[in-house]
Amino acid sequence: MKTVQQFLNDHKLGAAFVDMKQLIGIITADMVNGLKGDKDALRMIPTYIEADNKFRTGMKVVAIDAGGTNFRAAIVMFTGDGKMEISELISSRMPGIDGEVSKDKFFEIMAGQIKPLAEKCEGIGFCFSYPSEILPNKDGILLTFCKEVQAPGVVGQQVGKNLLETMGMSGKPIVVLNDTVATLLAGKSKAFGKDYDTYIGFILGTGTNTCYSESNSNILKKPELDRSRSQIINIESGSFSKVTRSDIDDAFDKTTTNPGEYAIEKMTSGGYIGGLSLTALKQAAEENVFSEKTALAIKSLKELSTGDAGRYLTNDGSPRGILAEKIHDGHDERSVFEILEAIIERAGKVAAAEVAAVVLKTNKGNAKERPILVTIEGTTFYRLKGLRPSFEKYMSLYLSGDLKRYYEFTEVPQSSLVGAALAALIE
Repeated sequence: MKTVQQFLNDHKLGAAFVDMKQLIGIITADMVNGLKGDKDALRMIPTYIEADNKFRTGMKVVAIDAGGTNFRAAIVMFTGDGKMEISELISSRMPGIDGEVSKDKFFEIMAGQIKPLAEKCEGIGFCFSYPSEILPNKDGILLTFCKEVQAPGVVGQQVGKNLLETMGMSGKPIVVLNDTVATLLAGKSKAFGKDYDTYIGFILGTGTNTCYSESNSNILKKPELDRSRSQIINIESGSFSKVTRSDIDDAFDKTTTNPGEYAIEKMTSGGYIGGLSLTALKQAAEENVFSEKTALAIKSLKELSTGDAGRYLTNDGSPRGILAEKIHDGHDERSVFEILEAIIERAGKVAAAEVAAVVLKTNKGNAKERPILVTIEGTTFYRLKGLRPSFEKYMSLYLSGDLKRYYEFTEVPQSSLVGAALAALIE
């Protein structure tokens, strides 16, 4: 039988085969090229939201969180001492999630829920977690729906403008942003009274993305911007594909709906780690890493979710899921464990490179008393066994010595709602 280590070495699968310095260099170069407008680089989408400005207190705004299957909204206000007050929270299904709706019906459903709140508030922050082009007036044009929302007439429309017009409130200020930007801003709610050098938002859940504050003078594709100011850039880092992958990654990639795209997301995020793990385990079964009985059982598996992989690695006495049912002796159990751990440790290292590149790009966090605040959101990051420790280990190892940077991590409950409110409150 082939050992797990031989298998991993043969396929160059694991953290040891990720050159973090090289990967960070390529990501950083891609960020710079994206700011220049290079179509083959990261998208580096301007948001026209200035993260480093203070936010207003004592002012009520509507915060909206629209993404996935859920639609939530509330009235939010921050007191003078930075405490957040949330009232009149509503929660429902996203329009179009239970069947196709027209453009007018889509906004009518939203407006019916939002208008009673908006009548009591001075502005609206709208976290709209679907691919959108953000405009200088902070509205957003929907590029495409995902997550099973069926409202094709909304594509190509300004979502903020249409919502306001449907409510009969065209003059009310509205800011449209995505969940990654909202995550960054949510960190500011925990930073009240503290002196942070800058802010980064990072999501590692079903997908992955990163955002940060960039000087307008570096956003060369937008020469009309005031060069003395700054704004949040939505990197769309999950789409980065110039990363060295194994042949296992390539084989898995061919089974996805978008082969050749989103390579870094497919190596790190909850939407893909399960499928990647199953591809690796089936290949290991072909190469006699497992006993014949276990190999046949693994080959029979049709799918494996990231949650399934995580449950198998859990040793807290809870059910270990479908994968445990396929393993027929202790040697095979250890082998499966080692393969999954190698994939997850690599995911942590690649994700660390994704964030470390942004930390270095900011050129901030050089003093211990003024660290960078990195706000992290995503169930995969917090719940997948081994991922967070790997991420933190490689961040610490790389951002040390001559590259020493000071940073802190934080998590904010209901970050999309909190960030939406702050977007409407930034001066």
